Amino acid sequence: MIYNNRQQTIAHKIETEAQLSKWKDWRWQLRHSIKTLEKFEELLGVKFDEEEREGLKETFDKFPLSITPYYLSLINKKDFKNDPVFKQSFGQVEELITLKSELADPLSEDSDSPVEGITHRYPDRVLFHVSNICSMYCRHCTRKRKVGDIDYVPSKEQLQKGLDYIAGNPHVRDVLLSGGDPFMLPDEKIDWLLSEITKIPHVEIVRIGTRMPVVLPYRITDKLVSILKKYQPLWINTHFNHPKEITASSKEALAKLADGGFPLGNQSVLLADVNDCPRIMKSLLHKLVENRVRPYYLYQCDLSEGLSHFRTPIGKGIEIMESLIGHTSGFARPTYVVDAPGGGGKIPVMPNYIISWSTNKVVLRNYEGVITTYKEPDSYEAKMCDRDCENCKLDLPIQEGQEEDAIGIEKLLSDTDDAISLIPEDNERMIRREEDAG
Repeated sequence: MIYNNRQQTIAHKIETEAQLSKWKDWRWQLRHSIKTLEKFEELLGVKFDEEEREGLKETFDKFPLSITPYYLSLINKKDFKNDPVFKQSFGQVEELITLKSELADPLSEDSDSPVEGITHRYPDRVLFHVSNICSMYCRHCTRKRKVGDIDYVPSKEQLQKGLDYIAGNPHVRDVLLSGGDPFMLPDEKIDWLLSEITKIPHVEIVRIGTRMPVVLPYRITDKLVSILKKYQPLWINTHFNHPKEITASSKEALAKLADGGFPLGNQSVLLADVNDCPRIMKSLLHKLVENRVRPYYLYQCDLSEGLSHFRTPIGKGIEIMESLIGHTSGFARPTYVVDAPGGGGKIPVMPNYIISWSTNKVVLRNYEGVITTYKEPDSYEAKMCDRDCENCKLDLPIQEGQEEDAIGIEKLLSDTDDAISLIPEDNERMIRREEDAG
């Protein structure tokens, strides 16, 4: 007997004798992933007209289809074209539309890749691409250029290049395993990889980004959790976009991870006609914290190829944040970010609660529209800092000192650097000044 009638129907169409033990076997789920339009129609019991079929096949030639039977079972076939699970998992002909603003690599991850598999954008952390394969190909994926590349399942030798890079850069304290999905790797390779990373003395924490609790919760086995527990501190971020994705099976997977001692976070993407509604988003966030998952980021949809139909105005995201701030618990609110095209990194975009300020007073508003003031101190002197960082002899309450040059806005705020402005390289006025000086 399978979980419910819908799952039982799908399982028996795949294998007549399929039982609950098979349905909950994550390898069985992967072996029977839905990769063709015909199989999707057969298992869900729906039919597309001929014109739709031609467009969809062209879409899947460019961006492959792969859905786990479990995730397929969540689709409401009576109104499947409006179903949020369907929209995230099944292609649309709109994916063939590529706007001028859309890029294969919108975040310039390849440009910030010093060695194979590593993206090093921020000073103290790296993204380690350990697989291009996922259990499901999300239609809104920012790495559509890579996901589904069956020729890239990295060997230990390929992964070793990334490990060597991390070991050779002592300022890297945080390693994020991503992909694809790291949990697509066999247990033995995950064990080996985590063992090698945690041997590196300067790596303080490891993070794993996975969508398995959403699309294939049976992958979170007791054996996997026992392996992960050996490598604390380990943080795990998952990717729920809609409350419908939180099921009995996903709750069980999250409970295993939370009981294993792993801090859990969630990264959602704001998607048009999927979750671009304050009520939907609040419901999702409340269900997440109920299952010990803290909302981390709400992403503006990236400028990847074929995603224009998913994108909302940034104003919609701010509207959603306005509906959350003051209206639900602080730990239930994500940070709304735009991952800047060209590799600029994550930029928080939030409602503005500062109305104005002067030398000694700040005018603020709260979520209700109440306007208030905050009195600044008449004089402020840092008691613990003489602002002479180069000759500092203060016994600061830290165990280990890190000496790194300030960059960006931190550089302008620093008293140890003479910089007074940051100027783009192609600034016409500065180019003209240099030409005149020459």
